[in-house]
Amino acid sequence: MPNETTKTPPFADPGEAFPAELSRQIKDRFLHVDHDFMGRERLFFENAGGSLRLKAAVEAVAKVDSVPDSAERIHEVAAWLKQVQERGVDDVRLLLNAQGGTVHASLTASGAMFEMVRAVAENVPGDNIVTTVLEHPSSYDAAAHYAQKLGKELRVAPSNRATGGIDVEEIVKRVDERTCVLVVIYASNISGAKLDLEEVVRRARTKKPGLYVIVDAVQHAPHGLIDLQKTPVDGINIAPYKFFGCRGSGFSWLSDRAAVLPHHRLAGKPAGFWDLGSAAPWQFAVMTEIVNYVCWIGGRFSDAQDRRALFVRGMERIGLHERALLARLLEGSAAAPGLRHIPGVKVLLDHDDLPRRDLIIAIAIDGLDYTQAVREYEKRGVIVYERIASSIYSGRMLNSLGLDGAVRVSPLHCYTFGDVDRFLQVTREIRAAVAA
Repeated sequence: MPNETTKTPPFADPGEAFPAELSRQIKDRFLHVDHDFMGRERLFFENAGGSLRLKAAVEAVAKVDSVPDSAERIHEVAAWLKQVQERGVDDVRLLLNAQGGTVHASLTASGAMFEMVRAVAENVPGDNIVTTVLEHPSSYDAAAHYAQKLGKELRVAPSNRATGGIDVEEIVKRVDERTCVLVVIYASNISGAKLDLEEVVRRARTKKPGLYVIVDAVQHAPHGLIDLQKTPVDGINIAPYKFFGCRGSGFSWLSDRAAVLPHHRLAGKPAGFWDLGSAAPWQFAVMTEIVNYVCWIGGRFSDAQDRRALFVRGMERIGLHERALLARLLEGSAAAPGLRHIPGVKVLLDHDDLPRRDLIIAIAIDGLDYTQAVREYEKRGVIVYERIASSIYSGRMLNSLGLDGAVRVSPLHCYTFGDVDRFLQVTREIRAAVAA
């Protein structure tokens, strides 16, 4: 493994970082980017598990949730709360580019995933359910549970150990005219590998026209654009806390036909209504602040007036910046060798096709187990996390990839090249200390 980095990264598309002044403004819109809540300096490179939050999102919760009124009443404040909810629903649709269907607010995205899978599995004909080995437990376990309960075959697409993802063909060849539902993740939370969802949906429905498809987009949503006009699925979920928002909230969208399948609802509500109990208006206010923020970034690179167009541009620029951070992490610069070039550090599931990767890297450090490595990073003011085979959240995925574990590194676009260089320096320090 060479000690010197190349001046030109070997990537066809290495991305493009934000201008320095915009990066400064972006950082200022988030809480606890450079320091934890006790004021200690740190890098929070664990956004795949935790979440950096927008100040505006937290402020929206405080403002809206402090209002005691019910949005279901007829007085003026109730009408304002209703408008907050309606605006949030519109912004969920905008984020997904969804038309028709139903927006469902829930306590967690995981809970909504179980409900969506149940509704399809119990009510749509078919003797098999197709999913992948890289699913989050909320989607994999939902598919497995209802397959067992209903006597259906569970067909699981294997991972690609070179890319860390799932090949389209491995999914499609498991679909046939008897498939009840396809449950698939948008991107791996271990490797960052993105699935070609547009191709998956298109090809799977050539095998079975009208196939129901449910997608877990929780991990991918803050990193890349979602467009349901290009990927016409029947159910998709996101977790606002992973998308610069707050915990205690999940949002899903269901197609018109999926929404009216039998599901838990109050008898007096419309057939396609999915919310149970009184809505929490702050959930919707947070979604609006998330979309506002992405549109604000888009407005720095576009003169468009259409809100969706601004959102699209904002997500595109977030993706380009994160790709540039990924390239810097891998190859480094004159300031610091990249992970590929630090002796004793191995980048797992590594490949050069960066557009197929979200900003997640799995690494191993010689001489340290994964938990020890995480502790060493923490001592030096860097938060990352171990993914180990004994965990219910990663064991199945790691085993499929031939790994016993990994240190997962998952920054967000609010970080800069300087922050990446600091992380690389810390990594070198940890490896040097182990080797000494």
